Amino acid sequence: MTSRQNLRTSLVQTHLDWHAPDANRQRLAGLMAPLEGQTDLIVLPEMFTTGFTMSPEEVAEPMRGPTLAWLQTQAADLGAAICGSLAVEDEGYRNRFLFVSPDGEVQFYDKRHLFRMGDEHHHYAAGEQRDLFEYKGWRILPQVCYDLRFPVWCRNRDDYDLMLCVANWPAPRRHAWRTLLQARAIENQSYVIGVNRVGEDSKGLSYAGDSLLVDFKGEALLDGPAGEPYIKTGLLNAEALHQFRDKFPAWQDADAFELQKA
Repeated sequence: MTSRQNLRTSLVQTHLDWHAPDANRQRLAGLMAPLEGQTDLIVLPEMFTTGFTMSPEEVAEPMRGPTLAWLQTQAADLGAAICGSLAVEDEGYRNRFLFVSPDGEVQFYDKRHLFRMGDEHHHYAAGEQRDLFEYKGWRILPQVCYDLRFPVWCRNRDDYDLMLCVANWPAPRRHAWRTLLQARAIENQSYVIGVNRVGEDSKGLSYAGDSLLVDFKGEALLDGPAGEPYIKTGLLNAEALHQFRDKFPAWQDADAFELQKA
């Protein structure tokens, strides 16, 4: 693994047009354009092309579809990695987190915990493995929305420095969202970024956003006004993270777990 450097990371909190990939891609391209050369990583919400839909048969794309091509073009033009999830058709339908680097490299993770209260488990296939990404020397754990509620799945095995959670997390549960992001940062001694959408979807659910960048002590470094679109860029300090883990090595006393299929 290459040595870590400080990482400029941009959170894109936006509303999403329902089942309108072209419109969402066009809006996001405009929102991201000012970030050219100003950031290293751009984080978009869950299902950023469609909203959180239970009709993947209408909007899901093949893995090598138009959104992946768009992400590769945008990442190259902006000089930054871009990530977020979308509905993908691949041995069924997947809520797939894509991470695309400026050089076109693609890493992905399929959402493991499907939101049964929204019937997601009847429309999508669950991911079967915990994946890790590497970018600019940073070890990254990708998570999607409901995954955030499962601390064993999110457990840092001394194998990541940053957790990314992309979401469509409704406003009535915003306290849980904010609390869990901070809890995951504290217990795992890592940076945590959560990016959520705003606005209202076709089912009438409202979203408050509350996108956060949280440091390894649980302090919110970036936080925006609830319910409003925003783009903010924060700095992840590699040396500060390393020093804190050395000074307060709670990770050395963590219990070991093995995850097995039921």
